[in-house]
Amino acid sequence: MRANADAAAAPHGHAGSVAPHLDLYWLPLGAGGRSVRLNGRVFEACAARLTHRAPCDLYHSALEGVLPDVGPFVVEMTPVARGDRRTRGAVVEGPVGARWAGRLRIFRYEVRRWPGGVIPDVAEAVESPHRLTDDQAIVQRLWDLVPALPTPVWGRDELGAGDMWNSNSVIAWLLARSGLAAESIHPPEGGRAPGWSAGIDAARRPGAPIRRPALTAILDGPAGWRSGRTHRS
Repeated sequence: MRANADAAAAPHGHAGSVAPHLDLYWLPLGAGGRSVRLNGRVFEACAARLTHRAPCDLYHSALEGVLPDVGPFVVEMTPVARGDRRTRGAVVEGPVGARWAGRLRIFRYEVRRWPGGVIPDVAEAVESPHRLTDDQAIVQRLWDLVPALPTPVWGRDELGAGDMWNSNSVIAWLLARSGLAAESIHPPEGGRAPGWSAGIDAARRPGAPIRRPALTAILDGPAGWRSGRTHRS
């Protein structure tokens, strides 16, 4: 399936909706900010040259769902923000670039499981939303799995999967562990989702240890991942 485009959800916004479901959104890398988008294009141009192929558009993925006991919610990886993480549903954090660098907030990511939350740049989503399932048991399983996410270093291949860990890895891991066919889901035509295969590979390793640095060990640092709203893909 191509994220089952024929079963795409209605326009964005689930206010008042109670029927359980799960939707996937593809957002252009760097939506809402110029620097990440420019860096992504440079990265993709280099990667394409090394692999002798044409450059592709790069995408970041996020989820929106609904559960009767939770209501609408979103799941997305973002830079760690200031303030109380509970107000934005952050349940998992991990390091960016290098494990030692994760002591500083500027070098950490968070994964949000945010009841009533929003995907800030959803207006820029491409060929989205894609309805993945209406099965309440699968949606509930995914909701329950978010705090158990592994936390490899963002941008590195610590798992030896042949692909770096990033936001797409998180979404692919959750879908695969929830019982959905993540390997048959693809970004929009002409696009690429770096990290997707790393998430699938990690999900197939049930005995792999999950390393999660303690949240209390985080040292607050200056804001720096983004100017405005940008995505870590």
